[in-house]
Amino acid sequence: MSWDFQLASAAQRALRRLHEPDRTRINQALNEMKDDPLSRDTIALRGEYQGLFRRRVGSCRIIFRIKPDEHVILIADIVRRTSTTY
Repeated sequence: MSWDFQLASAAQRALRRLHEPDRTRINQALNEMKDDPLSRDTIALRGEYQGLFRRRVGSCRIIFRIKPDEHVILIADIVRRTSTTY
């Protein structure tokens, strides 16, 4: 059964701000998540973020929650990870 997903306003805003190559990779990952939301490089977050999952897509992270009873993936945010050299 296919999953649906809903993007929170923060995730929509982050997706609009990404460069086109990153946006394409995120869209591809979201489409893959429709078949199996916990596939690929996905881990459950711990501590105060318990109940959330993180999927790594290049230098970006998709933060989401799943509602298995409704087959819905709630995309909370899309965060770009960068390294800083001092």
